[in-house]
Amino acid sequence: MIHLYQQNDYNIVLDVNSGAVHVVDLLTYKILGVYSPSLPPEENRQNIIAALASCGTAYPLDEIEEALAEIESLRAQNLLYAPAADIEALSRREPVVKALCLHIAHDCNLRCRYCFAGTGEYHGARSLMSVDVGKKAIDFLIASSGRRRNLEVDFFGGEPTLNFDTVKAIVAYGRAEEKKHNKNIRFTLTTNGVLLDEEMQAYINENMHNVVLSLDGRRETNDRMRPKAGGQGSYDGIVPRFQALAESRGQQNYYVRGTFTRENLDFSQDVLHLADLGFRQVSVEPVVASPDEPYALQPADLPVIFAQYEALAAEMLARKRAGKAFNFFHFMIDLSGGPCAAKRLAGCGAGTEYLAVTPEGDLYPCHQFVGTKDFQMGTVFDGVTNPALRSSFAGCNVYTKPECGECWAKFYCSGGCAANAYHTNGRIDLPYQLGCELQRKRTECAIMLKAAELAEL
Repeated sequence: MIHLYQQNDYNIVLDVNSGAVHVVDLLTYKILGVYSPSLPPEENRQNIIAALASCGTAYPLDEIEEALAEIESLRAQNLLYAPAADIEALSRREPVVKALCLHIAHDCNLRCRYCFAGTGEYHGARSLMSVDVGKKAIDFLIASSGRRRNLEVDFFGGEPTLNFDTVKAIVAYGRAEEKKHNKNIRFTLTTNGVLLDEEMQAYINENMHNVVLSLDGRRETNDRMRPKAGGQGSYDGIVPRFQALAESRGQQNYYVRGTFTRENLDFSQDVLHLADLGFRQVSVEPVVASPDEPYALQPADLPVIFAQYEALAAEMLARKRAGKAFNFFHFMIDLSGGPCAAKRLAGCGAGTEYLAVTPEGDLYPCHQFVGTKDFQMGTVFDGVTNPALRSSFAGCNVYTKPECGECWAKFYCSGGCAANAYHTNGRIDLPYQLGCELQRKRTECAIMLKAAELAEL
């Protein structure tokens, strides 16, 4: 399977199964639009000559022959029309837990309109994780990680800085336990920045491998969707703190992470605004919400959103050429091999390798399932007590989802987010279609940027 498209004056060909990307001339691009790998070479040749003649463009026969020879050479190297991978070995894998999302606080000091966690309490009671539950979570992670050495713990909420002393106690416990068990735990933290100060910043820089800073972009965009509990805007107080934190980390190992909605379909301007504020690591992601919400994205919005992604990609390319580059999470792609085969097929590992822990110690497949009791998998005290649920997540991959079978972008999204699928379709194995459309466009933009980078070396 191949995917052909044109963007920013590049003719791009992606070989889906191998991941090879080719930037080709217009003649080769047109030939591949007609070429059929199932036909004999001579029949292909005749069909291509006839198709090129019918479009009114005259190409010398020797140029056509040369392009065809190159195509056949790439096929022989499995760089075009490569066969699908054999996943039998992957289907027999017994995944181990390698990452936990600790819900340190089911409470928040903001009232974001689109928050899937309500106002931080996940539609339940407000609560804070105790140190004892946090220690049990570390014990569970180490005991469930098998021979894997590198582990991850993300402090999440609500707003985790509302319970920061517990964060510190869990980090200290984790550091002591990792030495005993020959593990290496990477801690991360997601924060809205309301309580961020110099002392907290110093602790984060010393102890957190990565930090996610929640901010939606321009002041009016952010304050419309992310007000404080009293209704006041949050932008003015947060931005200087985030700028200081980003600079103190050398513009590395962090992300400013925002959300765009139907109320700011010109979201590329929010991305560029964040870059203009000095942030070099930016992620602005589409909201996933009930279609009844006024801010929910609709299928009719797709042409506008596609144009925004393309405009953003073009501007990023221009800024890079001008020495003002920044990273946009959804446009970051590795053409040299990318993630391991398991991650390309099954994604984040929710429900198998990655679990969320509530303040009370309950286990869920990920943070977006927390509070939906049908998805409780066990506790940090008793371990996973719902193996059938775990198996259902383990069985979700791009080869078990019929909708993914003919999608050229399947190895870049790995079948999409299981939580988004469930919350929109009621099933974890039925992809969220609007999300699929956005993923395909983002992937095209990402490949174009990488192709331009390689072409200009």
